[in-house]
Amino acid sequence: MSDVVDFNQQVIAEFRANGGKVGGPFEGAPMILVHHRGRKSGVERVNPLVSLPLEHGWAIFASKAGAPTNPDWYHNLMASPRTTVEVGGDVVEVAVREAHGEERERIWARQKELNPGFADYEKKAGGRVIPVVVLEPAG
Repeated sequence: MSDVVDFNQQVIAEFRANGGKVGGPFEGAPMILVHHRGRKSGVERVNPLVSLPLEHGWAIFASKAGAPTNPDWYHNLMASPRTTVEVGGDVVEVAVREAHGEERERIWARQKELNPGFADYEKKAGGRVIPVVVLEPAG
């Protein structure tokens, strides 16, 4: 697990140093830093995630690279659906909600079209429906 934490810390540092741009496996992908508080630990955490810009906010995807379970950040956001995100050089307060039905399908299809790796995650997930989380500016 510490390898994942170290990798995330490197991506976060690169994101912040370059106004939201990162290279490596995320080169050219729209990235967002999502802040969340551990629902059990209370510890504040930050996760770098590929996002999909929406008309009023962003979508993120609880793919966990196709694992059979949802990532911890998803559970944390659902437990406390107001947080902040870093987009480019800006910090934005957001309201968090999960997309369902037609909205989810539309956003998910667009994400797979733009980033085919997400279709691979869907296959690997073994029937788990990957949650689509919408982040909308609060206020």
